[in-house]
Amino acid sequence: MKKIILASKSPQRRKLLKFLGLRFSVQPSHAAESAKIKTTCAALVKENALLKAREVAGRLKKGIVIGADTLVYTGKEIIGKPRHLKDARRILKVLFSRPQWVYTGVAVIDAASGKTLVDYEKTRVFMIPLTDKEIAQYHRRVNPFDKAGGFQIEGWGSIFIHRIEGCYSNVIGLPMAKLAGMLKKVGVSIL
Repeated sequence: MKKIILASKSPQRRKLLKFLGLRFSVQPSHAAESAKIKTTCAALVKENALLKAREVAGRLKKGIVIGADTLVYTGKEIIGKPRHLKDARRILKVLFSRPQWVYTGVAVIDAASGKTLVDYEKTRVFMIPLTDKEIAQYHRRVNPFDKAGGFQIEGWGSIFIHRIEGCYSNVIGLPMAKLAGMLKKVGVSIL
């Protein structure tokens, strides 16, 4: 099997790949991400995923590099990772007020051949509001700073995310069905 390299330090993405039993290494990308929508949210996450994957692939002679980028979009605002706890609380309150979309761009590059695939997934998320006290308790249990939107769907997040429309693993940070199809096109079969 070809060597797989995850161009991300995301613990959620590592967990998803480990769950499938994939052998991979992690080489976080140092690419500067774009933060502004030029055309669409889909275009932005695809661009950032490709920037990350290209930066890592450029350091390698072989291997399959996976880059990803996730953001949350409320219809009015792009939400990335919170900068501090006050920001994390503000973000959750915004997300409780209306359904939002989670977008993840995925780029797969075969470093040896240069073959490049880029795609995205989007999932709609519906939340039940929490009180200020409940938000504080949630943040004592969950680190909001390493995930777009500052929330997780698995574990404690499952108590206030009552419905999604779309891919569950996308909300975690890596759409696995989409990724499996992309990997197959570069000669890596998950099954």
